[in-house]
Amino acid sequence: MRQIKIASSMLFGIGAIVTHSPAGANDQTGFLPETVVTATRSETVTAELATATTVFTREDIERLQVRTLPDLLKTAPGLDITQNGDYGQYTSAFMRGTNSDHVLVLIDGIKAGSVTLGSASFQFLPLDQIERVEISRGPDSSLYGSEALGGVIQIFTRKGSRSEQPSISLDAGAGSYDTFNGAGNVSGKVGNSWYALGASHFNSQGFNLRNSGENDRDGYYNTGINARAGHRFDNNGEIEASFMRAQGKTEYDGIPNRTEFVNQMVGLSGSLDVLDNWRSSLRFGQTLDENDNFNPDGSFYGRINTTRWNASWLNEVRLNDDHRLTLGSDYRVDEVQSNVNYSETSRYDVGVFGNIHSRLLERHFIDASIRWDENQASGDYVTGSIGWRFNWDYGLSTFARFGNAFKAPTFNSLYWPHQQSTFFGTTYITEGNRSLRAEESTTVEAGIGGQHAWAQWQVRAYHTDIDNLIDWSGLVVNPTTYLYQPVNLDKAQIDGMEAEVSTETWGWRHALSGSILSPRDRKTDLRLARRAEQSLSYDLSRGFGAVDVGAHVLAQGNRFDDRANTIVVDGFVTLDLRTAYHIDKHWTLSAKLNNVLDKRYQTVNTYYTADRNFFFSIHYQN
Repeated sequence: MRQIKIASSMLFGIGAIVTHSPAGANDQTGFLPETVVTATRSETVTAELATATTVFTREDIERLQVRTLPDLLKTAPGLDITQNGDYGQYTSAFMRGTNSDHVLVLIDGIKAGSVTLGSASFQFLPLDQIERVEISRGPDSSLYGSEALGGVIQIFTRKGSRSEQPSISLDAGAGSYDTFNGAGNVSGKVGNSWYALGASHFNSQGFNLRNSGENDRDGYYNTGINARAGHRFDNNGEIEASFMRAQGKTEYDGIPNRTEFVNQMVGLSGSLDVLDNWRSSLRFGQTLDENDNFNPDGSFYGRINTTRWNASWLNEVRLNDDHRLTLGSDYRVDEVQSNVNYSETSRYDVGVFGNIHSRLLERHFIDASIRWDENQASGDYVTGSIGWRFNWDYGLSTFARFGNAFKAPTFNSLYWPHQQSTFFGTTYITEGNRSLRAEESTTVEAGIGGQHAWAQWQVRAYHTDIDNLIDWSGLVVNPTTYLYQPVNLDKAQIDGMEAEVSTETWGWRHALSGSILSPRDRKTDLRLARRAEQSLSYDLSRGFGAVDVGAHVLAQGNRFDDRANTIVVDGFVTLDLRTAYHIDKHWTLSAKLNNVLDKRYQTVNTYYTADRNFFFSIHYQN
C-alpha cells in the first residue's frame, strides 16, 4: 500500500506542501493526507495532483493575524493583489499575470462576484466568517466554464466543531486609524445534525487615500453574519444549508465618494449514495453583489445590483481503487438591476463536464477533464485539461499540465453606456464595446518538487497564450483626459516561474516563495497593466513556550498603471511583525505591527496604502 505523508496545511505560511514516501512503503506515520476539493470538484489528495494549489485554514488565518481577505491572499504564491488604498477599497487579484476577472470565485461551491465587473469584492468578504480558502492556479474552464482562465479561489464559510460539546470563540481588537474588530462564533452537533453560527463587525475611520483630491479620512464599516447547518441520514445521505452576508459602507475620494454594499450567499446542497460506488449531489445557490453609491453631499448617485442563480449536479463514480470518474452539469443565470441603462440585463450559461482521476503503474497520476459550455452572450465553447504527476523515490515529484480556457465578456465590457465626468480638472470617459469577443487561452506548465527532512520545495514554470485579451486600462487621450474602453488585444503572452521552499532551523520556521513574470502584449511588446514582474514573500516564525513570534516580508517590483506603459507605480518592500501570548488553553493575546519600514507605497496610481500601523486583539476559545 502506498504511503502519503502530508505536511500541515499552509506549512510555515506559504501553502500546503506535500510529501510522499516510496510506493509500497508501510503507512506508519499517522499523518492524514492533505486534500483539496477545488482542483477536481471532488476531494482529492494533493500529492496526486499536477495542479498548483494553496490552502489556508482557520489556524493559518489566526496565526498570520491578517484582518482582511486581501491581506491573506497577498501571502499566496502566484497572486498579485492591488488595492485602491486599504480597508474596504476596490481590490483586484491577478493570478499568474492574467486579468483580475480571470479568477473564478466560489463560496461553498457557488459562483460569486459581480456580474458587471466580472470579479469578486474580496474587500467586503468578512474574514472572521471564513473557515478555509483553497486556491487552484492554472486554467480550470474544463471544470467550471467561463471565468476560470487564471484559476479558482474557493472560500468555505465557518463550520467549526462537530462535537457534542458546543465550541465557542470570541475575538475583539483595536488598532491604528480608529480601527475596531469584534467577532463571535458557536458551533457543534446534536445527534446526526450539525450547526455553526457567527457574527462579526469591523470598522475603521481610515486615512486620506489620495494626496490630490478630498483631504479627508476614508472609512470602512462591515457587519457580517454566517450560518451553516446540516444533517446526515441513516442511509449516508446528507443535506446542508449555508448563509453568509456582509453589509456596510466604504468611503473613498471621487464622485461618487461613498458606497453602501451588500454581499450575500445562500446555498442548499444534498447528496446520497445511488450505488455503493456512485454518489450524487445537487447544489442550489444565489449570490448577491449590491452597491448603492452616493455623492459627497449625500445625494444618491447610482445603483448596481447583480444576482447570480446557480444550480449544479455532480456524480462521483469510483470505477475501482485506481480510477474515479466525476460527471456533472452547471446552470447559471446572471442578472443586473441598475439605474445605468444596460441594453441587456440577464443571460444564462449552461455547461456539461467530465473528469477522470487515475493512478497508473503505482506512481503515476493522471487527471483529465473536458467540458462543453453554451454562453448566451458568447456562444459555444469546448475546453479541456490534462495533468500528469510522477512520485519518485527520495521524496521527489515531477508534474506537467496542459489546458485551455475561455472568458465571456462582462456586462460592463459589452454594455456600459457612454459616460463622462470631470474630477479635479481631469476628464474621465468610460464606455463599453459591444464588438468584444470572448477571451481564449492555452496554458502549459511543468515543475518538480520535493519533501525531505531538511526542506520542502517546489518549482514550476508556465507559458500562457491569450487570444482576444480584454484590456480595460486607461488610454491617455491628452494630459487631462483618460479614456476607459475595453478592447481585445490581438494576443497576450505570459511566461512565468514560481518557487516555494520551507524549512526549519534551530526552531525557526522559514517559508519563502517567489515568482518571476513576463506578461506582454504580443502586438506592442508592452507589459500588461498593473502586473508586477517580480514578487517575493518570506515568513519567519517560532514559538518560545507560551509566546509565538513571527515576521513577514513582501517585496514586489514596479508596475505600469496604463496600457501605454507611461504611468509607473514603483515597487516596494514591506515588513510586518507579530507576536502572540497564550495566557492559558482558552485565552490568547495578539499584537501585530504592519509596515514596520513605514513605506507609504502604491499598487494603483495615486492611491496610497497604510503607513506604519498596529493592531492588538484578544481571543477566547473554549
